[in-house]
Amino acid sequence: MAKRDNRGIFIAGLVIACWLALLVYLLGWPVSLQSPLTYLFVLLQTHLYTGLFITAHDAMHGVVAPGRPKLNKAVGTVAAFLFAYNWYPRLLPRHHQHHRHVATAHDPDYYQGTFWPWYFSFLKQYITWWQLLLMAITFNVLKLYFPLENVVLFWMLPAILATFQLFYFGTYLPHRGEHKPENPHKSSTQAKNHLWAFISCYFFGYHYEHHDKPYLPWWQLYKAKI
Repeated sequence: MAKRDNRGIFIAGLVIACWLALLVYLLGWPVSLQSPLTYLFVLLQTHLYTGLFITAHDAMHGVVAPGRPKLNKAVGTVAAFLFAYNWYPRLLPRHHQHHRHVATAHDPDYYQGTFWPWYFSFLKQYITWWQLLLMAITFNVLKLYFPLENVVLFWMLPAILATFQLFYFGTYLPHRGEHKPENPHKSSTQAKNHLWAFISCYFFGYHYEHHDKPYLPWWQLYKAKI
């Protein structure tokens, strides 16, 4: 019997645990706008928020728990839900539609326009009114127990910034402009720099490589970069 590969589960669990642990710590942390640590923590929590969505994305490709679809879906559902109450069953078909019809009128992630109109079109595809309602309820509950500035800086702001990170590096940069007919994935890619590729968006700047090998989880995507 082949040994199961549990690395995806471990890495997904690590991302979720780090996001949660840092959030709990920061909600009670004494904020000082004069301290560079405040801004460093905002950026770190933003990166972990992005990691939640990347984890849910990997689950959409079945690579968090290969061969265990129920567990894979469960992890993806939890990761998506923690990121501003995204609903995994709603995201799943839209993401596969993006892969099937990349950079066409049938691609929900694509928009023929400049950055800001494209960004707001992207948000409209993925944000629902019930998400906004749940976020508003959670915000009002959290501020009953934690300082308002902590809730804004470490729970709300990183979620917003992470949408920019995901959109800019994972959608806008790789799919903007014209692509040559011989480019079947209509995607560009970052220059090879694994450290920057990880920091910027968990290697998803290597976007041609992701479309070419969607079976690679984010933590192995760098191997596809020539």
